[in-house]
Amino acid sequence: MERIKKLSETIVNHSLKIKEKEKVLITYQANEARNLVESLVKEILKKKAVPTIKFIDPEISNLIKESLTDEIIENKKNIFKFEVNEYDAFIQIRYTTSDYYDQNVDKELNNKLKNALSPYKDIQINKRKWVLLNYPSVVDAYKAKMSYHDFSNFALDTMTADYDKMYQDMLPLKKLMEKTDKVRIVGKNTDITFSIKGLPAIICSGEANIPDGEVFTAPVKNSVNGIITYNTPSPYNGYIFENVSLTFKDGKIIKATCKENEDKLNEIFDTDKGSRYVGEFSFGLNPKIMNPIGDILYDEKIAGSIHFTPGSAYKECYNGNDSNIHWDMVLIQRSDYGGGEIYFDNKLIRKDGKFVLDELKNLNY
Repeated sequence: MERIKKLSETIVNHSLKIKEKEKVLITYQANEARNLVESLVKEILKKKAVPTIKFIDPEISNLIKESLTDEIIENKKNIFKFEVNEYDAFIQIRYTTSDYYDQNVDKELNNKLKNALSPYKDIQINKRKWVLLNYPSVVDAYKAKMSYHDFSNFALDTMTADYDKMYQDMLPLKKLMEKTDKVRIVGKNTDITFSIKGLPAIICSGEANIPDGEVFTAPVKNSVNGIITYNTPSPYNGYIFENVSLTFKDGKIIKATCKENEDKLNEIFDTDKGSRYVGEFSFGLNPKIMNPIGDILYDEKIAGSIHFTPGSAYKECYNGNDSNIHWDMVLIQRSDYGGGEIYFDNKLIRKDGKFVLDELKNLNY
């Protein structure tokens, strides 16, 4: 319970910085997370703020999603609009029971739902305070190849990292990225170049995602050329894709292959005009996350990794690309995953997942 208390304190005080009279909506998906919800409510009340809780059963919620109609979409939009306008901060606690829920969701209706929610999602992400985390589940433990007890300890350790130290360690990388024009990434079946000139680098140290640990920017939209092959599982839309390889020309994905479900992979990249362009390039830097578990909240933070994300760019680092998808796909470059190099303006900055420049060596935890 001590670590649950520490996690709730981190969320309320560090991530959201809750103030008196602010309204906070806590959404959670399983009774297993009740102890965390209770601790969060107590912490919010200490701030003399106003907590509200909302329980969503993922099975029933998915049943509605599989039966979308125009009326359901309109109702969902109105409810979400109310929440975004009513609350100052949002805490979303997910609980994994399956990676395959969305397989039977009609893609056209799902895109229509995303379009309807998009203006309010933009407000929530860019003008409200929010935190997203996954409460450890048996399914997560299975995917991580751990006992539930061990995985719970691991999850709580990663979620309560020393984010103040992490932020200070990341500052030199941020400064370097903001001085860089050309990036080249080399590895097994990977040789890709792009520019990040003129785009900001954003430090993520526990403000929105829990666990956290990354510095991201975005490529200049039309600058991406070459091939990248990801070596972690990439779940999306109810499918899990492995050995995804993307070939780019002038920013656009012109070829996408994977181990299986290649037609589904290309369906995702045909979602809209922006889904074959990249909206994010990021370094994973959490020292306690070393191996993929098929959960992007963890996998995109893996030490020695990068993620290169087809789909929409974030407004705080906007390269002009908009899309209904934002798919963080992860390449681990440590030697135990095949190695690789990253060059900034033709200078080697990271080899086999370790930074070689003196000012960045604090990130080699």
